[in-house]
Amino acid sequence: MTVDVYLNFNGNCREAVEFYAEVFGMEKPQMMTFGETPPSPEFVMPEEAKNLIMHTRLNIEGSNVMFSDVFPGMPFTQGNNISLAFVSQDLEKVKAVFAKLSDGGSVKMELQETFWTKCYGSLTDRFGIEWQFNHDNGETFM
Repeated sequence: MTVDVYLNFNGNCREAVEFYAEVFGMEKPQMMTFGETPPSPEFVMPEEAKNLIMHTRLNIEGSNVMFSDVFPGMPFTQGNNISLAFVSQDLEKVKAVFAKLSDGGSVKMELQETFWTKCYGSLTDRFGIEWQFNHDNGETFM
């Protein structure tokens, strides 16, 4: 079980991650773009989103730091672009922590299956902290 930092960028995620990798003496990480996600008949991917980074991460001195561009049209405030990511191999723990943190907060995405995990969700807790939840069954991306 880990709690990781998740940083969002407004179109310059690739540049930032490559910079941080260089600063910390690391190779360029794998990066998944929004355009690489499985197509959906209910949603047409805008051209301006296709090359933006959906997810990547660096392990900086033992700490996972994850990165993403915000999707075009989503709100972005520089300085408030950080969330905490709760990742656990214990699915029941993911569900329990999600339920407790959602009490008095605001659920952005209910826990649900995605193409990268069997259980993902996000919320803002009652103190205004953004949280993301991932069940790690050993098959998650990166």
